[in-house]
Amino acid sequence: MGGPAPLQISVGAAAAGVTLVGVGPGDPELLSVAALRAIRAAAVVAYPVARTGGEGMAAAIAAPWLLPGQRRLPLLFPMVAEAAPRIAAWHAAADALAAEVAAGWPVVLLCEGDVSLFASSGYVQLALRQRHPHCPVRLVPGVPAVCAAAAMAAAAGIPWPLALQSEGLLIRPTPESASGLADLLDQAAATATTVALLKLGRRWPWVRELLERRGLLDGALLAQRVGWPDQLLAPASAVPAEVRPYFSLLLIRQGWPAVLP
Repeated sequence: MGGPAPLQISVGAAAAGVTLVGVGPGDPELLSVAALRAIRAAAVVAYPVARTGGEGMAAAIAAPWLLPGQRRLPLLFPMVAEAAPRIAAWHAAADALAAEVAAGWPVVLLCEGDVSLFASSGYVQLALRQRHPHCPVRLVPGVPAVCAAAAMAAAAGIPWPLALQSEGLLIRPTPESASGLADLLDQAAATATTVALLKLGRRWPWVRELLERRGLLDGALLAQRVGWPDQLLAPASAVPAEVRPYFSLLLIRQGWPAVLP
């Protein structure tokens, strides 16, 4: 039996359309074969930036796989709370991508993590469907940071299966208040649900205090900048109560199934 086909794909080999490509949380080796094929076949590589002139994390992750003949298209997605600038950015991105497709180019939009999980590309997909319904769009999923964190913790000698048997798994942004997190943890404990909190960052000092009061620090895993050279994976009890980087997450387990090895 033969092996998989080699990735010898020329720039612009695909039909005109937009492909949203998940590139994982940081390690370029975590891109799927489908992601590599889509990237290599694109004539235009679009990627989000937080400010004009910025490189963009998704572009940095995919950099080893980009080809010299590909045109780069940075798309500005401002990191602001106000709705109007974000909506304008999604519309502008959709229009820019659709214009490239109308000119006959195959385009990829790189997305950190997965394209459908708390991703700007999710909004771009909706904007494309609304504003350019005839523009071909397809999605290539990527590895979410939550899954990568659990896998890399295991490699570091910290076994951390996200969910076992009939357990649930809840992935959501960190609540804005201690009372909100306390209610969430109560519900998770009552339903045997592992909790994965994203966007931990500036909330970590009060989150750590709450976990300590509840005796949950040793059963929680903190991960930041997963897949990057400066990544941190550690039991929450070992991480000081200081503000963490924006790309930090917390895995909280409050119990284990009755049947275990």
